[in-house]
Amino acid sequence: MPTKDNATESTITEDISARRAALDARFNNWPRNTIATHFYQACSTYPERMYIQTDNDSITYKETWELAKNYAKALINLGVKRRDHVAMLMENDVVYPALMIACSMVGAVFIPINTMLSKNELKYILTQSDARYLIMHQATKNNPLAVSITALLNEEYFKKETQLQEIVCLPNHNELLDERFLPWEKFCKKAELITDEKWQERWKASRYPDEVGAIIYTSGSTGTPKGVMLTDDMLLRSSYSTCMSRAIEDGRVTFAPLPFYHCYNLIEGIFAMSFVGGLLVAPRSFSPLSAMEMIEKYQANDFLLVPTMLVPFLNHPKLTEYDLSSLFAMWCGAAPAPIPVWKKAIELLGLTEIITGYGQSEVASSGVTTELGISLETLTTRVGRPKLGGVSGLPEFNGSNVEYKTVDIETRETLPHGSVGELAVRGTTVSHGYYKKPEETAKVIDKDGWLLTGDVGRLDENGYIELIGRTKDIYKVSGELVSPREVEEAISKHPMVDQVAVIGVPDSLTTEAGAAFIELKAGEDCKRKDILSWCTDYLARFKVPRHIWFIETTEWPLTSTGKVQKFRLKEIAEERLATRNK
Repeated sequence: MPTKDNATESTITEDISARRAALDARFNNWPRNTIATHFYQACSTYPERMYIQTDNDSITYKETWELAKNYAKALINLGVKRRDHVAMLMENDVVYPALMIACSMVGAVFIPINTMLSKNELKYILTQSDARYLIMHQATKNNPLAVSITALLNEEYFKKETQLQEIVCLPNHNELLDERFLPWEKFCKKAELITDEKWQERWKASRYPDEVGAIIYTSGSTGTPKGVMLTDDMLLRSSYSTCMSRAIEDGRVTFAPLPFYHCYNLIEGIFAMSFVGGLLVAPRSFSPLSAMEMIEKYQANDFLLVPTMLVPFLNHPKLTEYDLSSLFAMWCGAAPAPIPVWKKAIELLGLTEIITGYGQSEVASSGVTTELGISLETLTTRVGRPKLGGVSGLPEFNGSNVEYKTVDIETRETLPHGSVGELAVRGTTVSHGYYKKPEETAKVIDKDGWLLTGDVGRLDENGYIELIGRTKDIYKVSGELVSPREVEEAISKHPMVDQVAVIGVPDSLTTEAGAAFIELKAGEDCKRKDILSWCTDYLARFKVPRHIWFIETTEWPLTSTGKVQKFRLKEIAEERLATRNK
């Protein structure tokens, strides 16, 4: 474990190279396993180690494998065939990885679904994904998800369009909301009728790692979700390269209060820990106080989170009352965190290995991460460069699994290195497309496998990616392009500002104008004129937002992983402007 000090910069420890060498020493070459085969090896190597800890439950690697085997048998008896789609509508649970492994064993495609979705959003995904089976948490009248699913089962459109054949519900102590739900006990009992020979025969027929193993729906931060098709090999290569880049040591304990259904915790948590026999502590929800309690209790070494979690965690008045000395690493992703936040995290927590990263579901979570030991200035202005691949990497990608370039936003022509353009990526962890969406796929993936990310940025002289904004977020003021990210960075430097998001809105004089949504720090009082005055010191005149709206913490429209949904902000802005113009 790295030695701590009172440094105000992330530092490289002497054993990082040794940790990376230890990882690669486990393989002579990349094994190209399926999820099930990978976990068979992991569970055989670390049988008695704890693997998953949720709020009140825990499970070892050996127990995970035994459950997965029984669940696979139950799925076979239930009628699940190879290539069938199995949706999982579940909060964080110790059985989640086992169900995922079971799907791999029987050759089914698992589809993790966001538990925060509305009934209509669930209807869209369950029908569009062709899910034949659904596994969900307690299906009682007190569970809003169960109420939504029951309502869908009674809708004529859903009954006509869905392919759902069975809905399995995890254990509960109350009466099921609908008799059409299969109780967990009956599901598990189905395993008794399937022999080991039949299970092994199915598993043997399901060991091709380049088949689609998962369909992960995009978060909806830019509109209608799309089902990203990922193979087992993509998922495993991405998580292994995370281990290499972060030099994750044997037995690391990672605290990650993030949902299992999102690729962030799925790849960087569930899968990454399985490569090192680590423990993943993953509560169903986040609160600063409970986070401190769990980090202290389980002696967590690592903290995966997003800025909307980090800021209240660091500002909590009881932070110093807990022993958090076991922490030395942190990955704060999904959105940029300013230098003062990183400095505070290092000073209060004694962190020695801090990173951020950049990616999307289409690249099996993160494609790039920042290097251990870089300056805070680089950490806050760059999102990283391609992760180290180790034995999983390709020589043509300089040992990574991906490569990036920038292209002209309109012509798609490759731009010279260092030019600002739309980021494109290709590689072994890049999805081949969206499920049943050939037109959308063709728009973003070309014949050579380059995927357009939808992000504007550039690659600097060291190969680091500087994000400038989303192609959909860039707006024009009197013909001049404005990056919301640049405006956000300027406003976030104001001492009274806690969080800011900028969008472009229609304007009769300049075609478009900037609109800034700002959350102030607790107890601060700031006026519109103060923000405008501040902006004029940092931004060109046309970049200064015309509209300034102050909002509270609870008013931010967020995805389940803390990303601001800017398309929702546009809707809010339209409503406010319409009201003002009446």
